Amino acid sequence: MSTAGKVIKCKAAVLWEANKPFSIEDVEVAPPKEHEVRVKIVATGICRSDDHVITGALVMPFPIILGHEAAGVVESVGQGVTAVKPGDKVIPLFVPQCGECQNCLNTKGNLCSKTDLGTSGGLMADGTTRFTCKGKAIHHFLGTSTFTEYTVLHESAVAKIDSAAPLEKVCLIGCGFSTGYGAALQTAKVEQGSTCAVFGLGGVGLSVIMGCKVAGASRIIAVDINSDKFAKAKELGATDCINPKDFNKPIHEVLTEMTNGGVDYSFEVIGRTDTMTAALACCQYNYGVSVIVGVPPAAQKITFDPMLLFSGRSWKGSVFGGWKSKDAVPKLVADYMKKKFVLDPLITHTLPFTKINEGFDLLRTGKSIRSVLTF
Repeated sequence: MSTAGKVIKCKAAVLWEANKPFSIEDVEVAPPKEHEVRVKIVATGICRSDDHVITGALVMPFPIILGHEAAGVVESVGQGVTAVKPGDKVIPLFVPQCGECQNCLNTKGNLCSKTDLGTSGGLMADGTTRFTCKGKAIHHFLGTSTFTEYTVLHESAVAKIDSAAPLEKVCLIGCGFSTGYGAALQTAKVEQGSTCAVFGLGGVGLSVIMGCKVAGASRIIAVDINSDKFAKAKELGATDCINPKDFNKPIHEVLTEMTNGGVDYSFEVIGRTDTMTAALACCQYNYGVSVIVGVPPAAQKITFDPMLLFSGRSWKGSVFGGWKSKDAVPKLVADYMKKKFVLDPLITHTLPFTKINEGFDLLRTGKSIRSVLTF
């Protein structure tokens, strides 16, 4: 029986307010409007950015359906949609690619102006939502909202991928893997023989290490206060692992001494202002490049000595690894299928969707790298 054009009733994890567990609810998902796509989610990863909304570090309106790293199958399409059809395997894009805005048209840009990142509107382009629960309108998250059996996205926010791709693995290409891998390859453009430091060894940090390795970095120093993460970092390409707690001096000084003057490239993949400044300070004073990959906390400012930049360092930010999403995601999936990189080591837990709260506990206690929820 076709569901096209009809409201779908399904299960979703609704976050009613901050600092509370997810509530598995029956929701109504409206049919897609013009240029929209309704997708049946098959697998979705748990990312620290979702947790930032729960804690208030990333400010979004409540109630909300979170989730932005996923893979699924198109259920139906609205009028005017040509890029995908029902049955296509797709990855939702929290950074869309409209192809028309200034950033999409510029070869250097990837942060499409249609993204909900930074505007925190929580609504579709027409200012309404497609989710209803208990008679209340529920907000969208980053235009994706994947913690639900069905979601609605703008067609600029879906990428059609290889029909043979295993969705419970390639869902990581929707955020964590691509964000880290691209920060090294696209944003920093790490070169052969260079030295790199990576702060934070979650799923994204480990993906940065993979990118540095592919780029041919000769030394990749992994930095984390949880030494349990070092074995995995070495497996994926780290040459050194250091825990700031083991030293009685600032970590940027340790790294500068280890590398005889600082690293060529450093990456902050945590989302803390103190580690952002440490990452900047540990890169070479004249030509070092430091990239902010972790989502910065709301309402916090950084104070630092401008001499750090005056001497020549570059400080950059990177959203979704600098990739133009619609162009890059299908290619990254194709590379995965050709075994150009691995995703399995990043996935430490696979849980049924109803165990979402357990998945977040694993993240907060540092016991998981990526947990994937399956429907």
